[in-house]
Amino acid sequence: MHYARTALLLAGMTALFMVIGLMLGGKGGMMIALLVAVGTNLFAYWRSGDMVLSMYGAREVSPASEPGLYKLTAGLARNADLPMPKLYLIDDPQPNAFATGRDPANAAVAINTGLLQSLSRDEVAGVIAHELAHIKHRDTLLMTVTATLAGAISMVANFGMFFSGNRERNSLGPIGSILLAVLAPLAAMVVQMAISRSREYEADRLGAEISGNPLALASGLARIQNAAHAIPNEQAEAHPATAHMFIINPLSGRPMDNLFSTHPDTQNRIAALEEQARRMGGGRQPPRRGGFVEGVNLDDLGPRGPQSPKGPENPKGPWG
Repeated sequence: MHYARTALLLAGMTALFMVIGLMLGGKGGMMIALLVAVGTNLFAYWRSGDMVLSMYGAREVSPASEPGLYKLTAGLARNADLPMPKLYLIDDPQPNAFATGRDPANAAVAINTGLLQSLSRDEVAGVIAHELAHIKHRDTLLMTVTATLAGAISMVANFGMFFSGNRERNSLGPIGSILLAVLAPLAAMVVQMAISRSREYEADRLGAEISGNPLALASGLARIQNAAHAIPNEQAEAHPATAHMFIINPLSGRPMDNLFSTHPDTQNRIAALEEQARRMGGGRQPPRRGGFVEGVNLDDLGPRGPQSPKGPENPKGPWG
């Protein structure tokens, strides 16, 4: 099913490329756009994950460089019946994280250093489990390909501004080119949002099952939400087409649970996790495979018992 979704997305984005080419340069422009779209699609499928990691200056970590974080991630991956993903750190003070990769065998989880400095271990475990849920559902291919193609469409549409004065190649005229430069990226953005919003709830649900602690994930989401719009993420601001990949929207601005938000409203996500905690009998239960992460009980990794979604006033990061 995920391959069908990805193929449909690639076909739709290719058609959008061709429409832009036709409107800007006639049949010749449409053929050039088709060639660009084919090249972009191939690149997006095979290399988009590496490209996104490079955009954010992510550095891969190993069991030797980050033993605690690596051990926790490996155990959660085992709970999720997944191979250990590559693990990356991004030197950014904003607490956030995302997953990427075309399939579970080629997946990566990238974590901002701000996340490790701001959240408890239980909360970090919940965030990592959420990203592993995206990998298990194979959302990462769709999300990464969308980010690459949406950025490419924005770039191609902006090129239309340079052709606005050539009536032979551009049937739109200056005003039409300006409209195209606005509407084409907006169309790509709508596709992003439709994909992202529906998958975040499901990743929260499965992530809570993997970690065994829905309230810790709820608390982590609240803490990230509170910090995300107070601490700018310069890389995300420079590459807004990647915003939907993060667990919480990293861009400045007021979050809104509507068509023009890359993520569902955080309070709605927290409410769903609180309901899941009630169904699980109080918020914490042993994760799959006995409740242990590489021989370490998750109960020993952070605050015990149910947590408030608001989190403690002065959290102390366990990773510094």
